[in-house]
Amino acid sequence: MMILQGLAGPTGQTFASACVLTILVLMLFMANRLYKSYRRNRIYLLLMFILPIIMVQQGIVIALGSPSLYQYPYLHLLSSLLGLLSFIIINFVFMKLYTQPSSRLKGFPFLFMSLGAIIIAGIQVALAPELLNMPVGEESFSMLALDFYGLVINFAIFLNLRGMEQRFHYSASLIIFFVYQLANVADVYVFHGGVPMLAVLTHLLPVIYYTLMFLLLFEWVIERLLMTFQSSITDGLTSLYNRRHFNKKAEQLLQEYKRVAIIFCDIDNFKKLNDTHGHHKADGVLKQVAEIIKEETAGIGAAGRYGGEELLGLVAAPGIKPETVAEQIRSRVEHETMVTVSVGVSITHEGNSIEEVVRQADEAMYQSKTSGKNKVTLHPSLQRSRSRSDSGDKAKKKAKVSG
Repeated sequence: MMILQGLAGPTGQTFASACVLTILVLMLFMANRLYKSYRRNRIYLLLMFILPIIMVQQGIVIALGSPSLYQYPYLHLLSSLLGLLSFIIINFVFMKLYTQPSSRLKGFPFLFMSLGAIIIAGIQVALAPELLNMPVGEESFSMLALDFYGLVINFAIFLNLRGMEQRFHYSASLIIFFVYQLANVADVYVFHGGVPMLAVLTHLLPVIYYTLMFLLLFEWVIERLLMTFQSSITDGLTSLYNRRHFNKKAEQLLQEYKRVAIIFCDIDNFKKLNDTHGHHKADGVLKQVAEIIKEETAGIGAAGRYGGEELLGLVAAPGIKPETVAEQIRSRVEHETMVTVSVGVSITHEGNSIEEVVRQADEAMYQSKTSGKNKVTLHPSLQRSRSRSDSGDKAKKKAKVSG
């Protein structure tokens, strides 16, 4: 019971506000990093603007825990008004972050909501000037119209979540805040501070609310980091590894498996396709071919875009013949798309670099291109390797027979 009484009093409010301030500082740090990385998105600047205002509001709440400051009605009015305005603006920020571009969330409704809060507060003070002309006594400072308006605003935002990502998590935060508002109204206007549990709820629910908002912002930051990393290693059109990362991945697989094979694919008559069907159609075909190469090398290697219509496959898994994979790619492209590919295959040998093997596969591809297209050509070094392997297999068979 003593713990409940402590949480319901100024100590509990101070503790809860301190927790909220800690969360807000972390959110401000993330907002600052986001703004530095994405200056074109001014919503981060708005977030950086509103978070300090919420921090000021929480600071006022802590100050009201002091008996000497609690009696000043202006502090109560400022705390209530800042709390509602910051709630409106921060919800606009998060809805803007997580709403799909097609929904085109506008800021005017939120601006009108904010102006409405100021007007309602002004009207209530004008109709009851004694609110600000006498010290606040034992009963809580009451702004019934403003508190009721806050409930309406929350409900209106809750009903306007169409096209919003993370809708469930965001809805949970609004419900938490709505329960906080109801608990506050019940505590002030119905029970007049006589139910400690309601006071505890009004202290702790904002902590839960801002924790959920922090998690939403943290998830947004993680998504941006993943997108930035993904864009740095992949080609924007085909989603295959770009040349730099493909070479890096190939070097890693070479160290792991000691031998890798490169499949060099060039789309036949791609310029003609561009000229006759347009860039959009040609880009679509390029994506199709890239997806086929990606599927055929999945689990056994990697796929990348070398440049233009030149795509690379890598086979590193032992026991997999790269020429078989190459033929499967060629066949699928021929039957599943409107184009064909010329393919060259090469394999690493002791002392070979990835760049050298890619060059050899390119030479083999050129041989396919100049000798009829839509075929697979092995580089001479791979042909010799296969000949030696076949000779060794025949010798083993003869030895078994003679034995």
